[in-house]
Amino acid sequence: MRQAKKRVVPRVSRFRSKFERDTALSLKREGVDFEYETMRIKYQKFCTYTPDFIFPNGVIIEAKGFFKPSDRTKHRLIQQQHGDLYHIRFLFMNAHQRLNKNSNTTYANWCDNNGFMWCHKKIPNEWATAIL
Repeated sequence: MRQAKKRVVPRVSRFRSKFERDTALSLKREGVDFEYETMRIKYQKFCTYTPDFIFPNGVIIEAKGFFKPSDRTKHRLIQQQHGDLYHIRFLFMNAHQRLNKNSNTTYANWCDNNGFMWCHKKIPNEWATAIL
């Protein structure tokens, strides 16, 4: 005999965790006025970056198979904090790979949208010989 499938109802929650939800309920019971995640605070991340390949002309090549979100954030921060001081370019194993399964943005699109030069599978010779 086949069992009927249990109907799964998506749970909609304003809170990111049960602990946050319980805290909000406790605050409400106590009559404390509050807002939940209505503010965003910018911060800088102080780390170091070790480039993969550095040409004598100053061009930096970052070779990527998988382009992790943390790597994308790192390179945007470097670009914002150092401007044109470093010439970082990306070599992708597959530049047409999407950032994730739910995104239509490819690695190449991301670079174009963020002002980075990129190439697919092979570094153009002129990158090594360009005068900057």
